[in-house]
Amino acid sequence: MPNTIKRSGDGLALQVTKPARTARLVEETDNESARLADIRVFAFGGLLLVIDIDRINDENIVELATSAALDTVSIHRVANASLQIAGNGYQVQLPGATDAGFHAGDRAPCTPAPNLLVIAAEGSGRVAADIVTIRKEQV
Repeated sequence: MPNTIKRSGDGLALQVTKPARTARLVEETDNESARLADIRVFAFGGLLLVIDIDRINDENIVELATSAALDTVSIHRVANASLQIAGNGYQVQLPGATDAGFHAGDRAPCTPAPNLLVIAAEGSGRVAADIVTIRKEQV
């Protein structure tokens, strides 16, 4: 079951422990975080891309963002964000989430791909799957 978006600080955040580990946005040694990725969040209508800016090259980022923009016919905001330790796991801050149509309390399915999380609103599952496929082909 997807986690729900919550208020955190002056914005929104999502608990992403398992997907972040799978996407290698978090690397741990002996159950302690050794590396938290530097991330950038791209907000589109009903879709958020959380990208590890150190591990996805600019050309691939452009391909992912262009595909998402064309599929959603939108782009709202691009901002650096933070991945943080929260509770027994990790959460990601989501600047631009409100612009993309997300609100506190919304269930937000989060799909990992190498160095990428794709967070999709209801009705955006196909676009999310396409973005994940593109990222897997890039690696």
